[in-house]
Amino acid sequence: MSSDLSPHRPLTGGMCLNRIGCGLLLENRTDAQRRQPFSVMHLAPSTPDQSKPQLTLALPSLQDDYYSHPLDWSNSGIVAMALGCDVFLWKADTPTLQGCIHPRAAPSLPLSLSHSVSSVSWSRDGCILGIGTKEGDVQLWDVEKRTRLRTITSHLSGVGALSWNQHVLSSGSVLGLIHHHDYRLDTPTVGVFQQQGAVCGLEWAPQGDWLASGSIDGLLNIWTNDLGSKTKTHPPARTMTQPSAVKAMAWCPWQKELIATGGGQSDGVLRIWNNQSGTCVDSAQTNSQVCSVVWSEERKALFTGHGLPHHHITCWSPSPSLEETYQLHEETV
Repeated sequence: MSSDLSPHRPLTGGMCLNRIGCGLLLENRTDAQRRQPFSVMHLAPSTPDQSKPQLTLALPSLQDDYYSHPLDWSNSGIVAMALGCDVFLWKADTPTLQGCIHPRAAPSLPLSLSHSVSSVSWSRDGCILGIGTKEGDVQLWDVEKRTRLRTITSHLSGVGALSWNQHVLSSGSVLGLIHHHDYRLDTPTVGVFQQQGAVCGLEWAPQGDWLASGSIDGLLNIWTNDLGSKTKTHPPARTMTQPSAVKAMAWCPWQKELIATGGGQSDGVLRIWNNQSGTCVDSAQTNSQVCSVVWSEERKALFTGHGLPHHHITCWSPSPSLEETYQLHEETV
């Protein structure tokens, strides 16, 4: 699977992996499957079919939380899946389980909701995995060595969104704080932004010159790459609004001034914004909760992953205007 189609985040107990991304699948599971963190339910034949998943996993431990980001795909083809208090690493093209990371300092201690992993994000070279927890910790792991590099405790609330810009990992919390961490430094937290509502989406532009943050109250904030300091923040460069939480977002890789966002269940609108003018330049009603957005530079297309009520994937042609080209539904996968 090409790296430009990798970041997808399902919300329910099943996951389908295919050549265009990650969809949702609800199927009956056996009692034995329900007792496992995940299990393989379907493996496609060797001849690929782009309308069907290549792999179906049952994920009974996946939290049904719209505002979390429990899934990320590295450029080396490893999927990090946050299941409860652990993170499982799955090699998609093999397909094999690569291992499991236990972010808790003492995995033998009783579980609690605060120990749950609420966000995962790979560094762009695929070597380091960032993990955010509902307790407010940010952890950095060397995945190859299965070694925890840092535990950063600067947040006082759950960390639901993470995004990398070279060696800086930005983390967004329920309290609306965005902390920037340079893991190479003895004191890693180097800057702080603050927005009004809880941070439910966070995305650095590919060139690293802009950071987009989404809030639970419908604000899309665009920040410069001036990280400020730990004691002094600055306002966003511009703010756009939509009627529902801004969780799903993605910068266009070939038109760097464009960013796409998706609306929640009460809105369901896919919007494309021009960062330079701060205006919405195109939109389309999806009639569904938008959970994820990803651009394909290779296909010059835009993909949206949806939750309620239909749990499907939609492919869009963004030029000359947004036009739906096809959908993948549960019954097709």
